[in-house]
Amino acid sequence: MGRRAYPSDITDSEGKIIQPLLSKNKARGRKRDTDLREVVNAIFYLLEEGCQWRALPHDFPHWSTVRTYFDKWNRNKIWYRINQQLREQLRQQQGRKRQPSAAAIDSQSVKTTDKRGRYMVMMAAKSSKVENAIS
Repeated sequence: MGRRAYPSDITDSEGKIIQPLLSKNKARGRKRDTDLREVVNAIFYLLEEGCQWRALPHDFPHWSTVRTYFDKWNRNKIWYRINQQLREQLRQQQGRKRQPSAAAIDSQSVKTTDKRGRYMVMMAAKSSKVENAIS
């Protein structure tokens, strides 16, 4: 990495954990010249700064390359596997089993009046017009 680090960059130890989960080089064809760790750093930069794809700093890979890898990893559920791997390692470090034995589900419902509120206002307006026409 020949650039100054951003606060959103992953560390060397984090890079070693996720490297096996990222795309592998194909047996045939042109060899990859894009550093996948820099792609991950660019994605984390986007998430941290909230900028647009085209606004990525020029010391990252080209924005379209970063977007292509992001979409590919999303389709192939790489982000899910990275999260699962990190969660399992953290649980082991805490002296717990790799997989949780129980789960909690919150079934609280939230009432909204978005449609109902507008519907009632419209119905009230219509009924007042009908009443005015009748009287």
